[in-house]
Amino acid sequence: MSQITVTTKASEKINQFIKDDEDGGQYLRMYVQGGGCSGLSYGMGLEKDPEEDDIVIEEQGVKLLVDSYSLNHLEGASVDYVESLLGSGFKITNPNVKKSCSCGSSFST
Repeated sequence: MSQITVTTKASEKINQFIKDDEDGGQYLRMYVQGGGCSGLSYGMGLEKDPEEDDIVIEEQGVKLLVDSYSLNHLEGASVDYVESLLGSGFKITNPNVKKSCSCGSSFST
C-alpha cells in the first residue's frame, strides 16, 4: 500500500492544531466525499479515536486516519501547508486526479 506523505511544514501545523484542540483530537482524518464541480472533494478534521474501517498512517509524527473508500482515491498523495498573500492552508497533491476544477477543491479520478 502506498502511503500518504506529509511535509514537515504540514506536520508542524497539524501538530499545532492537535495541541490546541479543546476536544482532545489525536488524529488527523483525511477523507474524500462526493461533491464539488468535478465530482469529489477533500475533507480534513481532528478525531479522538479511529473507527473500525480506518487505516492509521503515521507520517512525520502525525497520525492520519483514512477510511478504505478514501484511501482508494488518496494513495500516493502528498499533504503540504502553504502560506501566501492570498491565504494559507493545506494543499493536497494527488497523483490519482484525472481532472480538477479551477479552484482546486474538487476533482475526479
